[in-house]
Amino acid sequence: MKKIIIDNAKTLIFAFLIALFIRTFFFQPFYIPSSSMEESLLVGDRLFVTKFTYGYSKHSLPFSPNISDKRILFSSPERGDVIVFKTPEDNDTDYIKRLIGLPGDKIQMLNGVLNINNKPIKREFIKNDFVLCGGTKIKSNFYQETLPNGKTYLAAYSEKNSSKDTDVYLIPQNKFFFMGDNRDCSQDSRYLSSVGYVDKINLVGKAQILFFSNNEEIGNLFTFWKWHKSIRFNRILKFIK
Repeated sequence: MKKIIIDNAKTLIFAFLIALFIRTFFFQPFYIPSSSMEESLLVGDRLFVTKFTYGYSKHSLPFSPNISDKRILFSSPERGDVIVFKTPEDNDTDYIKRLIGLPGDKIQMLNGVLNINNKPIKREFIKNDFVLCGGTKIKSNFYQETLPNGKTYLAAYSEKNSSKDTDVYLIPQNKFFFMGDNRDCSQDSRYLSSVGYVDKINLVGKAQILFFSNNEEIGNLFTFWKWHKSIRFNRILKFIK
């Protein structure tokens, strides 16, 4: 009996170490709790983030142990990537946003249009629809925006508060500027006191693929009799743009 207990304990420890290794160096699952990235990412989405895409830092490890302030095997992210990062405010909370500004860039909102390095980005009106914001549905205009490197995505702008004009944000070296696709419902780099510019050390990984999605307004994983309505089957195993 004692041998069985020891063998089972060894198996569990071995399995835990393998899972920890994979989570630290390769893939980590994340859950989307807010609507700041709608409609690219919805509340209830579950996705995998690749940890190796931008190299590794202390934030690659569980609990972000303060062992080093350097990033190893660093590979610079591309404009338009959807990235999980630790907020500069506490270096603990995970945020997921779209990378808009690279080191040395000038970012500004003018007349509700995103400007990068003094040039308005290309955008095309797609539809007028509702978008979720803090539990409330807000009528918004959706545009397909095209960044200077050709990356495209849908961004939502509230009819009532379409991203007012801002000062120019000059991105420091080794820092990055992030925005949520749900422009008027996103706490992001525009808010310098809480998020602001994100250091490359704080990058956790690149969002790559949705592996599951559930509409929690309809039901959860325990209300199996509602799965046919709550599970978003069209979002399962979907690559993130």
